[in-house]
Amino acid sequence: MAIIAAIPVFGTDYGVYNPRSYQYNDNDGEMTLFILDFSNSMSEYLDGKSKAYLMIETVRKLLPSINRSSKVGLRVYGHRVGITPFDACRASTLLVPIGRIDNFAINQALSDTKPRGMTPITYSLKQAIKYDFMGFTGKKHIILLTDGGENCDESPCKFVMEMIKERKDVTIDVIAFNISDKDDLAQLQCTSLVTSGKFYTANTAAELARSLGNTINVQKEVEAKILPQR
Repeated sequence: MAIIAAIPVFGTDYGVYNPRSYQYNDNDGEMTLFILDFSNSMSEYLDGKSKAYLMIETVRKLLPSINRSSKVGLRVYGHRVGITPFDACRASTLLVPIGRIDNFAINQALSDTKPRGMTPITYSLKQAIKYDFMGFTGKKHIILLTDGGENCDESPCKFVMEMIKERKDVTIDVIAFNISDKDDLAQLQCTSLVTSGKFYTANTAAELARSLGNTINVQKEVEAKILPQR
């Protein structure tokens, strides 16, 4: 498992505060957006269960551990086949807008979503950064989970390299789930590294749970207990 530690970046350079627009509870702090893979390959089986099932169950178990005051959203991609390849490569939808964490809404959205199509990672990141975080200041945290590399003629690595020239308030943690292709892994690792995020590889349900847990703050206490044993 490879990990690249995230560096805190504050978003004050991207918001103009004044007494009327400043909101203590809504825009300060970190927003977290899950971007989850529902491409066709997520229907493949691993350890006797589909990868999509393992992903959904892991997220469901993790949700109750997230601080109730956290702002969390859910975007998925690959959940539509599309009439044309162009349409398939635009199959990315914000199912739960970023706001105070709503476990019921997230669980319902996951239940209603099935793996079907392509893997438009770059398009999903573009949509998330341009639209999903609109109106928010502060740190923006993306947790991207995928079981494959980009297959829509774009490069998430190249995109984030251009993005950080203009803004540094977005951190992307990437979980590469059951991926063996070296080029795909390199692209995904670059996507996290460039944004000062963390990169994990997970090949089992247990590794997936550990990787997802490590992307949010609830695991810090556990990690502190494990580290002295190494």
